[in-house]
Amino acid sequence: MLRRTLIATVLAFVLSPIAAAIAIAPVVFDDAAFTAAQAANKTILVQVHADWCPQCAAQRPILAKALASDKYKDVVTFNIDWDTQKDLVRKFNAQRQSTLVVFKGTKETGRSAGATQEAPILDLLATGL
Repeated sequence: MLRRTLIATVLAFVLSPIAAAIAIAPVVFDDAAFTAAQAANKTILVQVHADWCPQCAAQRPILAKALASDKYKDVVTFNIDWDTQKDLVRKFNAQRQSTLVVFKGTKETGRSAGATQEAPILDLLATGL
């Protein structure tokens, strides 16, 4: 019985970031939805990512966990693909993939490129609250 409990606990710990990532999937950027979120004075996270980017991969579970929490549950997220959405990459002045941009309504409150540690990413998200 103790062994089953231990195995279940370990599996829950290992799989929780995966489940969070599945549950909190950023929306592909849509200009109308972005404009509506800005007009509603929402906290917005724009992620400029690439599937091949190791920094982006490191950011995913941190962001998934944060966005699943009560503190950040109302953050509206949008994905911009570095390789296929160059017009949006330019619009948001992203100099590289793994760029995170936070807005509160129409005001940009913070920006990061290449951050892969939890504390700086959470500090960035908090700028929009």
